Amino acid sequence: MKKQIYDEKNGLSYTLHGDYYLPDLELNDEEPVYGKYGIMRKQFLKEHRSAKYQYLVLTGKLTEYLNQVDKEAREKVEMLVEQMAERWGVTEELKMQDQMEWVRRMNNIKSVAEEMVLRKFIYA
Repeated sequence: MKKQIYDEKNGLSYTLHGDYYLPDLELNDEEPVYGKYGIMRKQFLKEHRSAKYQYLVLTGKLTEYLNQVDKEAREKVEMLVEQMAERWGVTEELKMQDQMEWVRRMNNIKSVAEEMVLRKFIYA
């Protein structure tokens, strides 16, 4: 039996230990850093898409993937908030006239935008 093999399907190398081939995995001492949406996506993958989660962990792409999801989600929320504020007439003029109404509307817009992004990027 060969001492080491490479599986092209999953991109992992394996080393023979006794009668078993074990994957050659490296521990990353760095603590992964990603934002709110990355954390939410990670939890969703663990609970509902365990095969994809395990694949990302084993290939070492989990942190990169979660950072990308987090970045895209934040950008989409910002874009939606701007578009919705413009469409719903939430302007600086309203902010000067009635600050509490402006805050109420902006909070509502942000909640709606976040819900849309969560459904599309996080829980899909």
